[in-house]
Amino acid sequence: MGAIVSSLFGLLFGTLAAGAWIGIALLSTAIGLAVMFTNLPIDRLFPQYLFNILTTPDLVALPLFILMGEFLFRTKLSEALFSGLAPWAGLLPGRLLHVNIVGCSIFAAISGSSAATTQVVGRMTLKELLNRGYSPELAIGGLAGAGTLGFLIPPSTVMIMYGVLANESVLRLFTAGFVPGLLLASTFAAYIMIRSSLKKDLIPEAERELRHMPFRKRIAALRDLAPAMFLIICVLGSMYGGLATPSEAAALGVVGAFLVALSQKALSLSVMRDIILGAVQTCSVMGIIILGASVLGNITSTLGIPAAVANFVTALDLSPILLILALILLYLILGTALEGFSMIATTLPVVLPLVEAAGFDKVWFGIFMVLVVEMAQITPPVAFNFAVIQNITGRSTGYIARVTLPFLLIMILFVILLAVFPQIVTFMPNLILG
Repeated sequence: MGAIVSSLFGLLFGTLAAGAWIGIALLSTAIGLAVMFTNLPIDRLFPQYLFNILTTPDLVALPLFILMGEFLFRTKLSEALFSGLAPWAGLLPGRLLHVNIVGCSIFAAISGSSAATTQVVGRMTLKELLNRGYSPELAIGGLAGAGTLGFLIPPSTVMIMYGVLANESVLRLFTAGFVPGLLLASTFAAYIMIRSSLKKDLIPEAERELRHMPFRKRIAALRDLAPAMFLIICVLGSMYGGLATPSEAAALGVVGAFLVALSQKALSLSVMRDIILGAVQTCSVMGIIILGASVLGNITSTLGIPAAVANFVTALDLSPILLILALILLYLILGTALEGFSMIATTLPVVLPLVEAAGFDKVWFGIFMVLVVEMAQITPPVAFNFAVIQNITGRSTGYIARVTLPFLLIMILFVILLAVFPQIVTFMPNLILG
């Protein structure tokens, strides 16, 4: 077994070091292990794997949500969110800093992508907040933290990928993400309220009077949230109203996003070309990753690697909490070198049996994986949210990492809380779906 495990890591990290794409590296590793240690007819099995994985019904939703995100990226939704939320955020300690948190939460319920959430919300809110004199520390850090909610609040491309690879219901995962997503957003907002209350100069003097805005203006501002609410109803309303499956809801979301972009006159032939090319490129890369992870998972299971690792960890007699702490540390380290989808693809075949042996539910572990993927989004040097924020602000990676650290620590503590009280994750899918 030692030779097999050594070959696994040698092949995987060797191909990655050679500059191969993660999906190609996973496929190459799987084929190499099969050739060296099995008698499987890989030339005949590979087409079967290819067909079985890429025609999985739940996977249909993935390209549709990606296409919807491409449409929304080119709309004026961020401006509408800011103008609709600003009058209400002015009532809270921290004032307009909460627009980042609430705006990202709303857009997360539409797009399913963390980077898209950070980009769309951040390109409007950061410039406006910094021009008004708000603390760059809380404005940038809050956006980096809240932008990760794009993966946790459904719909979520990460949840779809996990559901396909772990053979778990995507609808159950979507349902399980609601409560943790809202709780995490509330925790971020509470941190901003506490910090801004303890240190008054984080909020510009002129903004402290926002709470005196006439109530009729606050009500009128809600009209700007209509496009976002329309899309949420299209996607989430159709799913939980029993009218559509996740894949059908994703199709409705694409139609809704197209109508919103059309109504805002954001479409042209060149824009449509960019939308189609962007969606095809993203779907192709993710398809190769999912295929490679699935083939590697099958080969490692055939060779008995997950069972051997599970037995080794079981022999260590770790408590469930210590196991989760060890996994958090592992994923924080991996997050410095791999992006989120790659982390799931490379580790799930080995880690999932350990977690199930420790008594954790697969749906719970799906939310755990989403959270550690979110941490990877704000763990340099490979941090997509950092790249987005750098593009908007021009700040250094070191500065963004420093101001984001409190939000990363909040996420780590939040994962530990979910490990202690897994019912936070499981009670909603059990209540709604049985």
